[in-house]
Amino acid sequence: MHVAIIGAGNVGSALSKAAVAAGHTVSVSATSPGKAAAVAAETGARPAANNVDAVTGADLVVLAVPGSAVTSVADELAPAVSGKVVIDATNPLNATFTDLDIEETAAAQTLQRHLPNTPVVKAFNTVFAGRLGNPVEQGIPLHLFYAGDDADAKKNVAEFASSLGFAPIDAGGLRMARALEEMAFLNISLNATQGWAWQSGWALLGPTG
Repeated sequence: MHVAIIGAGNVGSALSKAAVAAGHTVSVSATSPGKAAAVAAETGARPAANNVDAVTGADLVVLAVPGSAVTSVADELAPAVSGKVVIDATNPLNATFTDLDIEETAAAQTLQRHLPNTPVVKAFNTVFAGRLGNPVEQGIPLHLFYAGDDADAKKNVAEFASSLGFAPIDAGGLRMARALEEMAFLNISLNATQGWAWQSGWALLGPTG
């Protein structure tokens, strides 16, 4: 697949590296072309001049930007991502990181409203950056939960997640993105308050198949 990653922070750079290692073609953009070039040099991706350049020709577009920037980035990209699949890997943390800042049932639903011609799938937000290239814990693949309203889009996201070594689980429609956003906030809060190493991940154990 050709994957465009919007954002070159911890998540964007780690996902870029993991996707390139899995054999995908990756383009990455950042707030500055210099940052995109630096991350591309480290990961093997193509540095994009800007966000629109990054998504040109892409099959999947991953938003890996701060939650506060999601809608502005979506508005910028809306014409360019029409007909593609957008993965919302963001978490809507408030300014003090003490809670989630959500207007609707889920922040991903707000994003979908800003991208009316593009299927949005919530995914990868429950995975810390440090686990994107290391998706197995004690022999158990971490689960990659995803939610969305478009079956074909979700199939593409599941295939992408599997290629990186995750075990994908369909969490349902985009309304269930709220659960994934809360799962991510719980994991973030535990690591911040308990002094953990930001390596914990989610695995649903038991007879699931």
